[in-house]
Amino acid sequence: MKHSIEIPPDLPRSPKHIKGLSVDTPYLHGMLDPKWIGKPEDILKKPPLKLFGREFEVYDLSWPFGFHAPLWPYFEDIHFDRIHYHSKSRVLTQRITTVMHVTTHADSPAHVEEGFPTTDQIPVERYMGEGVVVSIPKGKWEFITVEELEKAEPSIEPGDMVIINTGWHRYWGDTVKYFCYSPGLSIEAAWWLVKRGVKAVGLDTQALDHPLYTREVWSQGPGTLDERNIVVPWLVEEYKKTFGRDPREDFPYWEPCHRILLTHGVMGYENVGGDIDKVTGKRCILIGLPLKWVQGDGSIVRLIALVEKK
Repeated sequence: MKHSIEIPPDLPRSPKHIKGLSVDTPYLHGMLDPKWIGKPEDILKKPPLKLFGREFEVYDLSWPFGFHAPLWPYFEDIHFDRIHYHSKSRVLTQRITTVMHVTTHADSPAHVEEGFPTTDQIPVERYMGEGVVVSIPKGKWEFITVEELEKAEPSIEPGDMVIINTGWHRYWGDTVKYFCYSPGLSIEAAWWLVKRGVKAVGLDTQALDHPLYTREVWSQGPGTLDERNIVVPWLVEEYKKTFGRDPREDFPYWEPCHRILLTHGVMGYENVGGDIDKVTGKRCILIGLPLKWVQGDGSIVRLIALVEKK
């Protein structure tokens, strides 16, 4: 049954001539004819990489940066504001409020020691070069030792950039397991890397240091129980119940491996991940460039490994 509703003759009418129009117009493209605009899928195709006549495979060892990126326990969240967006301005421009010590990043010496170089002052050559990705599997709170570094394959040579795959990248996320239970370098291992003359070291864990050498349990000096300085106080209780000792007796230093490595010019990468398993056990070219940030304490990086195709 049809409903017959009479439209009043004096009711305003909408235009009837608008039909069959294309949505792909010059107004979408800065007044360029759409025929001059490329295709998104073409940009996403992976092009070959040739350097001086040699072809390389590229592996991305970085975690994505963006909304809800996993954060170290005492950082404020990352904030994104769209200043321009396509429906309004026909361009996308975003403002980001973040610390640089998120996702895959490099620490600068000024991060931990006064009077040491900031990010912009460090020679860019320290962030690229030949290196190795070695497997040293570790469990909860375990240490990477000197003996394991000496036996690592491929062997760690002077001038190398060294990426250590502990297997902990598999737990990457906003989790207690990743940030609070991770393994870490022993102080002796950090000193060995310095004396071995390596250029940089990266780990697939939350920091260059063991989590119990950080503000997660750290307090102001030996014997001090100032809980205001502790980010994750329940870790103190767990350690006490597990070992019958206060972790601050066994871990009295704040980020000792950061200080030993960075102040001797060994650059440090944290939260290494991505394709790390695909290049573990290989010698390759490693590149992880920071922003040229004046007075910077570190920088988010895109860490990549280049392996020559045979």
